[in-house]
Amino acid sequence: MTYNSTLLRLLDERGYIHQLTDAESLDKLAASQVVPGYVGFDATASSLHVGNLVSIMLLRRLQQAGHKPIVLMGGGTTRIGDPTGKDEVRKMLTDETIEANIASIRTAFERLLTFGDGPTDAVMVNNHDWLGSIGYIEMLQKIGTHFTVNRMLSFESVKLRLEREQPMTFLEFNYMILQGYDFRHLRQTMGVRLQMGGSDQWGNIINGVELARRMDGAEVFGLTTPLITKADGSKMGKSVSGAIWLNEDMLPNYDYWQFWRNCDDRDVGKFLRLFTDLPLEEVARLEALQGGEINEAKIVLANEATTLCRGEEAARAAAATAKVTFDGGGIGDDLPSITVSGEGIRVIAACTGLGLTASNGEAKRKIGEGAVRLDDDVVSDPNLLITVAPGASRKLSLGRKKHGVLRGT
Repeated sequence: MTYNSTLLRLLDERGYIHQLTDAESLDKLAASQVVPGYVGFDATASSLHVGNLVSIMLLRRLQQAGHKPIVLMGGGTTRIGDPTGKDEVRKMLTDETIEANIASIRTAFERLLTFGDGPTDAVMVNNHDWLGSIGYIEMLQKIGTHFTVNRMLSFESVKLRLEREQPMTFLEFNYMILQGYDFRHLRQTMGVRLQMGGSDQWGNIINGVELARRMDGAEVFGLTTPLITKADGSKMGKSVSGAIWLNEDMLPNYDYWQFWRNCDDRDVGKFLRLFTDLPLEEVARLEALQGGEINEAKIVLANEATTLCRGEEAARAAAATAKVTFDGGGIGDDLPSITVSGEGIRVIAACTGLGLTASNGEAKRKIGEGAVRLDDDVVSDPNLLITVAPGASRKLSLGRKKHGVLRGT
């Protein structure tokens, strides 16, 4: 389909559209007026991760196209837990933890969106403000009558849990009802016409679209992105050593930069379109590079993606560290580091402490494979005691791409 609105053309050209309700009507609406749209995020940790980034970029594209992005923080739904893709019941968090998580998460959005009071400025809202005041009987009478158990059991998130014989609490079963009500509430109070999210949220989004139609006779729309996976089939947002967090206090800038720099050659073009603001002509040029030249594109990707999420200085420092470490064989300032006392540290503990390996067991295996180097010399003894003179530094490496610094005290 050829779109007339700037919004849908932008989303289509950069690869964001997977499913869309009534594309023609939404296209006409977006071409004629400002469309407030939202994405919901639960506050289960103090930072979102790269797996959430495509949804955040949806809000950025919405604003770039002249519309109003609304960040919905699930202060209420976090207390329940979205069963989508989960095998276990979510752990309950205290009110204080949820509020602290929301405040921390906001910092990532403030880099990617422009907040304010203008017609296209972003706003952040918390669904606990309205869900927390709904009485149980009121919810059953006003909202529950519009959902059938038959339909709820048909959703993949529910079917998968039942097929795996994993328990799903009645609390979790209500999550989709409350998410549908969020959409209706935002339409009534803020004029929201569009909910966006990942493809796994399609059923929940459709619930909200249908609830607004049934309760208010209102026309609203839903849009999802494709499931973003890496070329090797692994889930976006995860690495061997753990989640790729958006907040610096959860993951050092250098590690964030390296995540993008180390992407598969086959992912470069897709990631440039989705996670940077580079013009599509430049993206096409970069993804066409062959052989060793594709590394130029990966460095551009790492610089652009890190600048968006962490700031220009963070990207510059990470790139400089990589250049010193890889090209000059030295120790870059931005590498992860730990201090070592005069007693020294075992190489296995150093690998784990620097985050090069996830466990001491993994470190021992990597040493056995000859993958660990100290100051560029291969380490063969898993019991090696590393000492570092006061004020001096030593480099510990795993393979060619993971490095850390041991600093003497």
